[in-house]
Amino acid sequence: MKYQAILFDMDGTLVPMDNDEFTRGYFGLLIKATAHFGYTKDNLIPAMWKGVEAMVRNDGTKPNSERFWAVFSDIFGQVVYDQIPTFDAFYKGDFHKAKAFTQPTPLSKRAVELARERAEKVVVATNPFFPGVAIEARLSWGNLSPEQFDLVTDYDNSRYCKPNPKYYTEICEKLGLDPQKCLMVGNNTKEDIWAAQQIGMDTYLVTDCLIEEGESPETKKGTLAELCEYLEK
Repeated sequence: MKYQAILFDMDGTLVPMDNDEFTRGYFGLLIKATAHFGYTKDNLIPAMWKGVEAMVRNDGTKPNSERFWAVFSDIFGQVVYDQIPTFDAFYKGDFHKAKAFTQPTPLSKRAVELARERAEKVVVATNPFFPGVAIEARLSWGNLSPEQFDLVTDYDNSRYCKPNPKYYTEICEKLGLDPQKCLMVGNNTKEDIWAAQQIGMDTYLVTDCLIEEGESPETKKGTLAELCEYLEK
């Protein structure tokens, strides 16, 4: 089958990882990089999660980035907007140390190359909680770059988050795609599989770093290596 588009989740899919281990390591690095602003484990981490919650609940009227920084500024004051360049610099620099909390594999690059042969467009459909610079960093750990994709979702160009099916609808509208002619590849049964199926997408569950939430929907599934075999066929 020739797909219009193949969409890839990133964390746990293109970038294999234990999500909890990565999150702990990432927050540790971020706290060190921003301690001079007065951020600590006790105040930064709860604020970050409140910002994430605001993005997940986004109604589509504003980009996710505006939702996040509005919550952050409510907690710490308007000064946070002056600190955004420092956060971006962190993602270009010390954030790369978080690669140690992931398990990059050449299979990721192979899967993307095969997707290019099997679809008109290829998308990084990662939950858009991060700025583009952070997503570019994580892609680089798998020897990938944004230039290899037709769209990479981030918190500036997205107005919804998984598991809201409107996240996938927004991607299809941007690229002029028929959802029923698209394949979503991911490792989370709810965010990647269930949500994509709600708008008619075909799905493939990658099981190497499986995250099971809710009831497991019917779907094609296998390891990242088996996904490559599927795409080859």
